[in-house]
Amino acid sequence: MAEELEEWCRCLPKVELHAHLNGSIRDATLLELARERSKKGQLVLSDVEDVILKDDRSLQECFKLFDLIHVLTTDHGTISRVAKEVIEDFAAENVIYLELRTTPKKNEAIGMSKRSYVEAVLAGFKAVETVEAIFLPIDGSIQHLVPPVQQNGPAKGPRMCQIFVRLLLSIDRRENLGGAMETVQLALDMRNSGVVGIDLSGNPIVGDWQTFLPALTWARNQGLPITLHCGEVPNRQEIQCMLDFHPERLGHVCCLDDLEWKTLKASDIPVEVCLTSNVRTECVTSIADHHFADLYQEKHPLILCTDDPGVFSTTISWEYALAGSCFELTKAELFQLAKGAVKFIFADDKLKQTLRLIIDAAECDLLIPNEDVENCLAPEK
Repeated sequence: MAEELEEWCRCLPKVELHAHLNGSIRDATLLELARERSKKGQLVLSDVEDVILKDDRSLQECFKLFDLIHVLTTDHGTISRVAKEVIEDFAAENVIYLELRTTPKKNEAIGMSKRSYVEAVLAGFKAVETVEAIFLPIDGSIQHLVPPVQQNGPAKGPRMCQIFVRLLLSIDRRENLGGAMETVQLALDMRNSGVVGIDLSGNPIVGDWQTFLPALTWARNQGLPITLHCGEVPNRQEIQCMLDFHPERLGHVCCLDDLEWKTLKASDIPVEVCLTSNVRTECVTSIADHHFADLYQEKHPLILCTDDPGVFSTTISWEYALAGSCFELTKAELFQLAKGAVKFIFADDKLKQTLRLIIDAAECDLLIPNEDVENCLAPEK
C-alpha cells in the first residue's frame, strides 16, 4: 500500500526540515569518490563497495557508511558537489523548501576553515541547474514567486520550478564550548547568506548538554532559531533540560519517559519525525510502535523528515507514504500534514505565505472528490 501511495506523495509539495548534508549523499557519487580514492591507493574498494550498493543496510553498515562519507567528503569541491546534488534530489521529490543542516568542518591540511567549508556548501547551492534554488531572503512579490501549476491531474502533478533552500549550522557534541561558540558566530556572520539557525547533533552518548548551553543561549539572544537532537537515547536529566530550554524545534524525541512525554506535549515544541531513521538506528522497535501515532493523535506539532536519506535509503515522499500507510492517514490528512509543516520553518511570514500558496495551488489536483477538504474547487476540464 505504501508503494502505491508513494507516487501521490511525490506529487505533494513538501518541506524538509531535518536532513543532514553528508547523510543525503547519492550512492552513485559515494561510489565514484570511493573508486577515485581506490585508484590512488587510499582505500580498498572491495572493503566498501558492497555497503555502498546495498539498500537495506544494517545499523553497523550504516555506521560504516557514515565513516566512509566522513573520509571522502574532505575538500571544498566535493562538498560543493554534494550540496548541489542533494538540493537537486530533494527538488526531484517536490520539496519546495529545504533546511539542510551540516557541521562546519576544519581541514588544516588543505586550508579548510569552518568558514570556507560553509562557503563551499553555499557554492553548491549556487551551482544547482535542474531547478531554481533560492537561498537568499526573498525580496520580490509573492505572486512572482509562485510557480505555475500544470493542470494535468495527479499522475504527473504540479511541476515546481523553485526550491527555497536554507542552511542550519550544527554544533557537534564532540566539540568544546570554544568550537560551539565559533559555529554560532559563523551563523551570525552568514545569516544574510542563507544561514537561518543552529542545530545540536552528533553522537548522543558523547558530550554534556551543559557544555553547549552558553553557546545556544547566546545564539537565541542574537535571534537565531534553534533545533536540538533530543532523546535519541535515554538521558532523563539532559532531556528535561532540553525541554526546559524550549527550542524552536526538537529532532527525534524517541526515548522519553512518561513525565518527559507529558512535558513535551504541554510545551507544543514541534517535533521533526524521522520514521525510517528511527527504526534503522534502533531508537524504536518498529514503525508500528513509533511515537508518531501518539503525537499525531494528540495533535502535537509534527514535521515528517528524512534525517539521512542517502544512508537510510529513503526519500521524503516515502516517509509520507509510510506514515499514510502505517497510521491509516487519508490523502487529505497527509496534505494537511505537509501544509502544516510550513508553520515551523525558520523563515519570515512572507515566505511562509508563499509556500502555503504553492501547496494550495496543488490541492485540487491531488485530492480526490469527496475527501474531507474544504474550499477545494474541481479543476477545469
